[in-house]
Amino acid sequence: MAATKRTSAKPATAKPKAAKPRAGGAAGPAGSANGQDELITSLKQFIRTRGSGYLSDPNVSSIGIGYKEKNGKRSKELALQFTVDRKVRPEGVRDVGSVEIPPVIDIGGGVKVPTDVVQRSYKPHFLVVAEAETPERQKRVDPVRPGVSVGNVKVSAGTLGCIVFDKNDGSTCVLSNWHVLNGRKGVLGDEVVQPGTADDSRIALNRLGTLKRSHLGRAGDCAVAGITERDFDTAILDLGVTPAKLGEPQIDDKVVKSGRTTGVTHGMVTRPFAKVSIDYGPPVGVREIECFEIGPDPGHPADGNEISLPGDSGSAWLFKARTGKPTDVLAGLHFGGEGDGDPEDRALACFPHAVFEELKITLERPASDSLEALTGYDPGFLAVPIGAPQLNPSIKDDAVQLDGSPVIPYTHYSLALSSARKFAIWVAWNIDGGALKKLDRKGIEFTKDPRLPATAQIGNELYKGPANRLDRGHIARRADLIWGTMPEAEKANRDSFFYTNITPQMDDFNQSARNGIWGQLENAVFEDVEVDDLKVSVFGGPVFQEDDRLFRGVQLPREFWKVLVFSDGGTLKCKAFLLTQSLVLTEALELDEFRVFQVTLAEIQKRVHVRFAAAMAKADTLVVPESLEDRTPLESPADIDWD
Repeated sequence: MAATKRTSAKPATAKPKAAKPRAGGAAGPAGSANGQDELITSLKQFIRTRGSGYLSDPNVSSIGIGYKEKNGKRSKELALQFTVDRKVRPEGVRDVGSVEIPPVIDIGGGVKVPTDVVQRSYKPHFLVVAEAETPERQKRVDPVRPGVSVGNVKVSAGTLGCIVFDKNDGSTCVLSNWHVLNGRKGVLGDEVVQPGTADDSRIALNRLGTLKRSHLGRAGDCAVAGITERDFDTAILDLGVTPAKLGEPQIDDKVVKSGRTTGVTHGMVTRPFAKVSIDYGPPVGVREIECFEIGPDPGHPADGNEISLPGDSGSAWLFKARTGKPTDVLAGLHFGGEGDGDPEDRALACFPHAVFEELKITLERPASDSLEALTGYDPGFLAVPIGAPQLNPSIKDDAVQLDGSPVIPYTHYSLALSSARKFAIWVAWNIDGGALKKLDRKGIEFTKDPRLPATAQIGNELYKGPANRLDRGHIARRADLIWGTMPEAEKANRDSFFYTNITPQMDDFNQSARNGIWGQLENAVFEDVEVDDLKVSVFGGPVFQEDDRLFRGVQLPREFWKVLVFSDGGTLKCKAFLLTQSLVLTEALELDEFRVFQVTLAEIQKRVHVRFAAAMAKADTLVVPESLEDRTPLESPADIDWD
């Protein structure tokens, strides 16, 4: 799918030609043009009303209007022309079961028209002409591969250029143009299908993934979409090469591409650098793009001398070796061509380095430790946006700052860290139950976050020593965080071991547990509730109290809180829990065990000095006894009020 080329040239104006009179038929009035038009109208009416009668003759195959043939040549005399399966002399007409056609027929109103008889028969061609087969590039393919049709559901179709990987999360993506995967009406998150809708309108069958990132501007016309519904093959169709490196075009470099419409075509770099102005239509308008130009390769002419046509947009141009074979070096991303009135065939391509930098992609799957982005807690994870907790003014100044923000992101979770207590004030994380991975924790060490001052974090100094009964407890559970692509999950696995996500817990902390309820709250919601999209957002952390026990110079929290937010049948729900030794005796220090209570969100806000999103407050419908003494701890997950 090629973009329309912008031009400021005005269309040439042509002088109107004088109308030439038509030649009149012998039977027409005075041979005038009007007379012939009237005659044709009368003949059409005669054929419509009387033609079927003549076609009942088994030897007559048609009746129509034509010029009378004389001695095998067409004359200028209009006639009622009959075609017959077999032309015979008058005396043999009856032998073929037919009747003689008169030399002249009165078509009404006293108008007599000559007849003409031609031997010709017809048959229905659809019986013998093979059905047109859809080109391979325009079909659904699995595994999906470069060189085939692709597009946003709101766009007709373009070409899948190559398979790439997201530097941020390591996910597999398809690379093509902005005007193929995004388009004028597109938005991030749109469905992308293979093949494009111009080639197959069955969207549900052809889903490939969703639009992740796009750009239209100086760096190019480019976009990437994730692959979630298909396997993939990185080798470009009919070229058999997987791009492995990015190149820089030079004049006269020979290149080759594989596109949806024109297939494999060859070209030469005619201009190694250009800035073009292209009108993408409303509401986008004119955009300037830096690119290079490709012309035909005389040694490998294309069919119809077209190295590209609409539908080829998004194709990957590869450099060719001296042997003429395609290399694994990507020369550029095809995005446009010459205008309709231009005499010479030209193609335009974006520079690969600019495209890859802009879209944050790479040709090689990144290792988990090289992923660039820390996605952090996602407030848009659920159908209803749920923002991160906000600190009350009373503790706002206590938060450790990272790049001027109190929110510190990690993979799939974020937190706010207390500078006074050196533990998290709150941790917020997302759980995608449908994309969880099982990964080993073997070999992963607890570590301080190097982005933050070491003195702002409690490290191993609190936990070392053979007689130490303190455990390093995750606030955001490791098992909750390891989801998404494998590199993403591996990074989340490691990120969960930062000390900023750890709080000290006595070694019998989860053994009190009432059968381990505290550690199983997230599991329980998936087991007991039909969670929409298997997605849950969780908030948790310690409750800081002035009289918390001091150990090795560090105050140890003795209460912890957790809030689960999810949708059930389209209804947002919010459930809050508190792990404490006693709801009544807040000064208790040496009770037997910790107990889990289901509480209201308002109680958590009061204890922790934070404000949660308004939607969470509306979704918290729990009714509890006013008297704390009347509240009972949870004995098992079955005691949780999910409704």
